[in-house]
Amino acid sequence: MKAKITLAKEFRIGEIDKRVYGSFIEHLGRAVYGGIYEPGHPTADENGLRQDVIDLVKKLNVPVVRYPGGNFVSGYNWEDGVGPVENRPKRLELAWGTTEPNEFGTNEFLDWCKKANTECMMAVNLGTRGPEEARNLVEYCNHPSGTYWSDLRRSHGVENPHNIKLWCLGNEMDGGWQMGAKTAVEYGRTALEASKLMKWTSPGIETVLCGSSSRNMSTFGKWEAESLDIAYDSIDYVSLHQYYGNHDGDTMNFLALTMQLEDFIYSIICTCDYIKARKRSKKTINLSFDEWNVWYHSNGAKFEKWSVAPKLLEDIYNFEDALLVGSMLITLLRHCDRVKIACLAQLVNVIAPIFTETGGGVFEQTTYFPFMHLSNYGRGSALLPLVDCPKYDSKDFTDVPYLDTIATYDEENDEMAIFCVNKSMDESMVLDVNLMDFDGYKPCEFISMDGCHKNDENTFGDIKVKPHSNPVPAIDGTTLTVELKPFSWNVIRLKK
Repeated sequence: MKAKITLAKEFRIGEIDKRVYGSFIEHLGRAVYGGIYEPGHPTADENGLRQDVIDLVKKLNVPVVRYPGGNFVSGYNWEDGVGPVENRPKRLELAWGTTEPNEFGTNEFLDWCKKANTECMMAVNLGTRGPEEARNLVEYCNHPSGTYWSDLRRSHGVENPHNIKLWCLGNEMDGGWQMGAKTAVEYGRTALEASKLMKWTSPGIETVLCGSSSRNMSTFGKWEAESLDIAYDSIDYVSLHQYYGNHDGDTMNFLALTMQLEDFIYSIICTCDYIKARKRSKKTINLSFDEWNVWYHSNGAKFEKWSVAPKLLEDIYNFEDALLVGSMLITLLRHCDRVKIACLAQLVNVIAPIFTETGGGVFEQTTYFPFMHLSNYGRGSALLPLVDCPKYDSKDFTDVPYLDTIATYDEENDEMAIFCVNKSMDESMVLDVNLMDFDGYKPCEFISMDGCHKNDENTFGDIKVKPHSNPVPAIDGTTLTVELKPFSWNVIRLKK
């Protein structure tokens, strides 16, 4: 199989916002308790934060982590998670049917963020609570001193403000499963007032409006338009959520799902721009894709109701999942002019690239590596390649390219990277890359994941799916030629 891509500096889509490589920690399952926080663990610090997990998070180079939910936040009293731990109440957690001990809360999470070299994307409860509680949390976190909530923070041992810049206005408020679910008009009014009060309390923060919970919602499109029409002038981003699964075992259809993702993103951009035009506004609303991942392996898992930190949504990912995660990230970068924030949901244990054993070890799931490569090497500007490659038809899609690819150009460091997925399960792909105006750029590294069965998984002490280095590809003038193995993830790095 042969393919060709053409790259030029003029093919620039836009600057990549580093926050597109964000992630998510919710008070759900073992994401917090037994995940990032486990007092008594051999690697835990004096505050109970697992250093082995922090080490793997640092390698992912995650710039922002959304917290504390998710469905959890729609019933969360943030005051329960601050102050002396011994005085914090235990609560029934209705979103997931567990008990929340509140041993870990706002200040503990922000301490973890500092140690993991990341920042917090804080969500406020607009389900069972409202604008008043939201602005109080902003004051607690961001105001220096001299007021009730800021001085309460100082009395809790945090003298300097956290200065959180990014705030989610609730979570999936159109979903009937959500505590305090609302109509688009109800939510738009609540979000507008919350955002106003929060920004008056801490000027310079950014807020994210909840979009539809998924493109399959009956109110999809209308929800965004109606809530945006109300809150447009006060908010900065609208959120998107999307999970995919291979429920019927059809690999080629599974890997084609990014075509649906393209359509989803484009639809929301169109809706945002429709409201912009209707309002005759000069302000552009960008996108926060703050939940995305593969999720289907753990559906239906049993657990004891009202237990603390049960094993919930603990997908063990295989090789084909890693390829789709890589393709989903490539798709997000193709829209980096509008998708400014994205959060892989989630970060540890719960549908996550990092998996721990409570009291024991930790390992990288298959999906860890494409995310790591893009987060570390996919910086600067995104370039849209001109692609000429074979295509296939699947059950739900036609004309699916066998090659999924994006290029990034870091002008400041004179580096570029090309990321490729060869979706063919049995054919190699000889890829010619025309570099056009990249004079002096030479390949310096070729990383791939290949030779794996689609169902291969990683586990403690047995990392079957992992990247390896290959001989640097040949380059003749401005044409780089590389062989992409069947069913593979590939990263070609170049330096001037």
